[in-house]
Amino acid sequence: MKRLFDIVLALIASVIFALPILFVAILVKMTSRGPALYWSDRVGKDNAIFSMPKFRTMRIDTPAVATHLLSDPAKYLTPCGSFLRKSSLDELPQLWSILKGDMSFVGPRPALFNQDDLVELRTACGVSRLVPGLTGWAQINGRDELPIPDKVKLDEEYLKRQSFITDIKILALTFLKVVKRDGVTH
Repeated sequence: MKRLFDIVLALIASVIFALPILFVAILVKMTSRGPALYWSDRVGKDNAIFSMPKFRTMRIDTPAVATHLLSDPAKYLTPCGSFLRKSSLDELPQLWSILKGDMSFVGPRPALFNQDDLVELRTACGVSRLVPGLTGWAQINGRDELPIPDKVKLDEEYLKRQSFITDIKILALTFLKVVKRDGVTH
């Protein structure tokens, strides 16, 4: 049922957001060098690596590490990067990953391929068995502000409590967080 829900919702969202997706792609191309999309290697279900698209919010010379590990993330942002991140518009291309089956709407956010500490902790508590999500329990409980062990504890809570009703609740709370721009540090 979850996969069917993901496909139907992703198709509906793709139609609703078709014009904003086109507009953001043009905006990214017009305001910075490089492609509109950034494909990053992410850790998916059972620690399989997949390529996840996002609208590019960082300059093309940015090191391939988690943003919180950069000494000054703001200096790498493109002119529209901060807005795209705070509004979560940079995440829209992940509808493709949901349609493809690499991601779900709700699950733990996919780790970067080089976030060994996060992957190790998730694997140890069984969270790696979940399909990663566009949003998740950890996202609505801190987003960028959470230390990795706290994220993993919240991911583990989701693993134990997951249900269709929980997913709907997380999606509704995510919408409110995005509108309020809660928990975005850059």
